[in-house]
Amino acid sequence: MVLAQPAVVGEVPVDPDAATARRWLQDELTDAVYHDRPSLLERFVSWLGSLFDGVSVAGLDGLWAALVVVGAVLAVAAVALYVAGPVRRSGSARRAPVLAEDDTRSADDLRAAAAVAAARGDLHAATLDAFRAVVRRSEERVLLDPRPGRTAHEAATELASRLPTVAPALARGAQEFDALLYGRSSTADHALYVRTCELDDAAAATTPTLPARQGTPLSVGAP
Repeated sequence: MVLAQPAVVGEVPVDPDAATARRWLQDELTDAVYHDRPSLLERFVSWLGSLFDGVSVAGLDGLWAALVVVGAVLAVAAVALYVAGPVRRSGSARRAPVLAEDDTRSADDLRAAAAVAAARGDLHAATLDAFRAVVRRSEERVLLDPRPGRTAHEAATELASRLPTVAPALARGAQEFDALLYGRSSTADHALYVRTCELDDAAAATTPTLPARQGTPLSVGAP
């Protein structure tokens, strides 16, 4: 009786050694199927280009048009953010009161505080208090009503009709006050401090002009 020979399973070992397993992995990864699939970035770029199919920008089609449009949008957004910062700070400065509601110091007290700050080298605080003295002195002279929340810009505008000869200096002083208070100007120098003190002195020495009922200007002597 002839016995059947056992079938040959094959030449591939069932339990390959490390070198054989590494070779199998390399052979598998060289299969084209692994290289035909686009990467995540390639799929995103393809999707972005599909959004602009049929769109032409200066002779550019598809993906290039998409890149141009996206670049333009990013540029506009950057400009908007750059401009919005100063605009917001400017708006905040115009709304902030020049004198805090709990600040009860007189004009002379404010000038004294300004002088002390200047003596210790803090010209920033000195200039701010010097301009506050301008506003407080105007309230003491009844040129401004003691209204909480008045801004430097509002004070300069209201005083312009009562002290027209110093109106330009008042407007400039208000702008410089806001710039210092809200960081648009980081430092104050001695010249700015002196100019603000001179504004206070000039406003105090100016005879205010108030409109008469008949429209004739009426000069009121300075105190």
